[in-house]
Amino acid sequence: MTKKIIALIIILFLIPVLIYTGLDDSIKDGENKKPIVTIDYPSSGEIVSNIVTICGTASDPDGDDNLLLVEISFEDYWMLLEGTSRWSYEWIIYDMDDGSHTIKVRAYDGTDYSKVEEVTIEIDNPDVIESDSHKWAVFIAASNFPEHNESKLGNGALNLAEEMTDFFIQSLKYPTSGIFILFDDGWIRSNNGYGRPIEPLEQRQHEYDITYGAASETTVKKTLKYIVNEANRFRDSEVFIWIASHGWGNSEKKLTGGKLLRRSAIYLWDKDTLTDKELSDALMDLDAKETCVIVDACYSGGFADKTIFNLPESFLLRARVPRSGRVVMTATSKFRLGYASTTSGPLFSQLWFKGLKTGEADGFRPGIARMGRPTRLRFFKDGKVSAEEAFYYAKYVLRTEKTFEDYNKMQPQINDQYPHRGFIRSLRGLILGG
Repeated sequence: MTKKIIALIIILFLIPVLIYTGLDDSIKDGENKKPIVTIDYPSSGEIVSNIVTICGTASDPDGDDNLLLVEISFEDYWMLLEGTSRWSYEWIIYDMDDGSHTIKVRAYDGTDYSKVEEVTIEIDNPDVIESDSHKWAVFIAASNFPEHNESKLGNGALNLAEEMTDFFIQSLKYPTSGIFILFDDGWIRSNNGYGRPIEPLEQRQHEYDITYGAASETTVKKTLKYIVNEANRFRDSEVFIWIASHGWGNSEKKLTGGKLLRRSAIYLWDKDTLTDKELSDALMDLDAKETCVIVDACYSGGFADKTIFNLPESFLLRARVPRSGRVVMTATSKFRLGYASTTSGPLFSQLWFKGLKTGEADGFRPGIARMGRPTRLRFFKDGKVSAEEAFYYAKYVLRTEKTFEDYNKMQPQINDQYPHRGFIRSLRGLILGG
């Protein structure tokens, strides 16, 4: 009798187990399935420095619309990321300790977290410049953030930045560790910038090991701070800053662009503006005795403390980016539009760089009303092109060549305080890489 009771108990116990097992798939079909997250870049063992765009994907077996968020962790606390099914994070590691660091990522669908995905990378920030030259260059371009394609500038600014980078390394002796390209949100987009993100800039093939990053407010300001600190370590430092973006103004106000009693400003990727005063503040402590700043955007003259026709900005609105030892130039006056090619970059910068690279700008002078003209005296041709000569070359070409007659109202501006403040002491040109 006892055996029968035991057998009955076993059967009664097994029946629900068997029923549950048989119905397992149907029961699970009604349960929440955990999301899945992957890290596409960087991979474990990767050596990174300065800036790295961490990116990956996430999915939910129950449907990606259920994904609520993706989080990242470096030091045991979690931070919310931009994006869900495709996510990314700009990690700025200038001040991070060298060595192994673990990156952890997880996704959440409102019910369950995914399994934590992690990679261990090696940070190896440069301690010294790999040549005897103490030079830094940063190229900043935010081109494609507007929703409407007709407002986008394509990948032209990136292409021009890379072309200038090659020249600065090969001909001007700039070390690769001192060159930074900050473009859009750190991603390359298909269809010349008009399509979807396809890869982070770090994965872009380039002949030289330069630093890529995003043209976001945080990355731009931290990069400028890093360059200021590094350049101040040496007495012979040279700094080159190039900014190309959408300028802030009102194109319907033909005479002033809506810039009367307003500061010049350009848009960064996250749509926060960088004003001329904010750039001045970022460069306030820069001691480099050789500095060239170019801002190529609409209504940008305020960055050079100029309005139009080389007239000075009101003392109430002067940003003071220009200082002794600096040449500051803008593609347009404070009241005028600028122009750019979606494949070759902004027009003024193209011409400035052409004059510099080819040597065609050698001997160009300010001329009457600083309109720019070629020299009539061989004395002024020395086989080298200064930043100022390239400026007057670009301004002259815009004004005289029929090809550019639709753009000759840009009114590029310059504030030349190299090597010292004041007209008499600023006749010497700034030879980049000299």
